[in-house]
Amino acid sequence: MKKKEMLFKVVSILCLLSLLAACGPAATEAPAATDAPAATDAPAATDAPVATDAPAEPVTLTYLGDDSEATQTSAKALADAYMALHPNVTINVESRPGGTEGDNIVKTRLATGEMADVFWYNAGSLLQALNPSETLVDLSNEPFMDNVVESFLPTVSQNGQVFGVPSGTAMGGGILYNKKIYADLGLSVPTTWAEFEANNEAIKAAGIAPVIATYDGTSTWTSQLFVLADYYNVEQAHPTFAADYTANKAKYATIPEAMNGFNYLQEAFDKGWYQPDYATTTFDQGLILLANGEGAHYPMLTFALSTIAANSPDKVNDIGFFGVPGTDAAKAGATIWMPAATYIPKTSQHIEEAKDFLAFIASTAGADTLTAVVAPTGPYMIKGATLPDNVLPGVKDIQAYIDAGKSGPALEFLSPIKGPSLEQICIAVGTGQTDAATGAADYDEDVKKQAQQLGLPGWDN
Repeated sequence: MKKKEMLFKVVSILCLLSLLAACGPAATEAPAATDAPAATDAPAATDAPVATDAPAEPVTLTYLGDDSEATQTSAKALADAYMALHPNVTINVESRPGGTEGDNIVKTRLATGEMADVFWYNAGSLLQALNPSETLVDLSNEPFMDNVVESFLPTVSQNGQVFGVPSGTAMGGGILYNKKIYADLGLSVPTTWAEFEANNEAIKAAGIAPVIATYDGTSTWTSQLFVLADYYNVEQAHPTFAADYTANKAKYATIPEAMNGFNYLQEAFDKGWYQPDYATTTFDQGLILLANGEGAHYPMLTFALSTIAANSPDKVNDIGFFGVPGTDAAKAGATIWMPAATYIPKTSQHIEEAKDFLAFIASTAGADTLTAVVAPTGPYMIKGATLPDNVLPGVKDIQAYIDAGKSGPALEFLSPIKGPSLEQICIAVGTGQTDAATGAADYDEDVKKQAQQLGLPGWDN
């Protein structure tokens, strides 16, 4: 216990680092945007809790995460590393689907009191829909929270309380692309949408699918990236969009720059950019198509690089990243997603033991544990955590945007509103069932319902 007290005293005097204020799925007031975080600038953090601090009595915790390979691998590694330090603790890792189905499972388990002792879930707007002030354990006064980069905290906060610790790296949202295809065809990374269109036509003429879409029922969340990852461009044109959007003063359907993401979905369908079986292709299959050079571009988050590294290790260095191109090459940049977090529901029977596990996750030892099993896909939000020298090329690409000051957080980290039906609306536009204007209007209506559920001012009618 003395060691733990000393640890907490050391942690409590660490200085906080202000960096980035940052899909699928902060307080009631949207956090302000700041510069994106650099991976190596954070001050040193304390070591993870030591084995002698753990209670001697046997304890079993459950840890729920989505069923993606990266999340399951990360959760199991964190559990194994913690159990090695605390032999009396058993942590059973559970899985749930991703996307809307997974969101509904999380909400249902919280509502029925059947949530796991700890669970892995999005930060940002999707967290707000869980009503965390009522359902989750407040971590505001826990000493280990001093290990967390300050800019992450608003994304896991509500009503002045903080509920989660970052569990992974921040990531870029934009376009993963096959660099070998680009080299073979003599193409350059586009900095405008017009250049992207030209590249796609050259790729299509070469007999390769220009854009990979993965609209299978298990992967519908992937349909949102053209819309969500274009937010950096929206904010360049409308710097106050996030605040106006939250206050019901800005709409996707009435602001051309905001509607562009829906236009991109329609254009990709109209011009035949997708691979032939896009409607039944899964997320994992889409990554294989990209790695094998059967598709040139995949609108995606850079966390997918870790899955490519696991499934196609000999080809992952062929994959690069660039932000969704806008209209002004001088303002080309990328949208950043904050990492997911681990939370404790108030219904847990082992809250103190769960807090100790979160203290490990929020340490440099926790970050090192993740680096050892999953290739980092962006900077950590843990003070003192660093990226390895052999980080993947795609990660270096997103880091270059961050270092150049040409990146900003996704809208869901600047506003508590994210309509729950966006992926279905994007599927409808991307498959030609409806047009971009209708999709944008449908999403504005979807957002209205979400804002009213959250009780935000200005959304009464």
